[in-house]
Amino acid sequence: MRHRKKGKVLGRAKAPRDALLRHLATAVILYEKIKTTQAKAKAVRPLVEKAITTGKKPTLAARRNLMKLFYTDHPVKKILEVLGPRYISRPGGYTRTTKLAPRKNDGAEMVQIELV
Repeated sequence: MRHRKKGKVLGRAKAPRDALLRHLATAVILYEKIKTTQAKAKAVRPLVEKAITTGKKPTLAARRNLMKLFYTDHPVKKILEVLGPRYISRPGGYTRTTKLAPRKNDGAEMVQIELV
């Protein structure tokens, strides 16, 4: 039973799952729109939302906290210089998911996650 267990496993062990979510969050921030499965989009959405909320205050502490999440400096720079000022007056809800047609190969539910 999965009582009181938060989050999705996504068919992976912990380290590969964390790497997948970090890369998906990086892609959402850099390209502002990606196409992925519904389960992955639901799993990555809180990471992106929290990262943008952290970047709304461009302090050194915020930069260091963002560097813990991302592998490179490019998404951190974009959050602090572009996305933080863009969403400064928005209290949350920076992402939108739109359903797409199922994937032809295996019929997985596909969605497009994008920044609003």
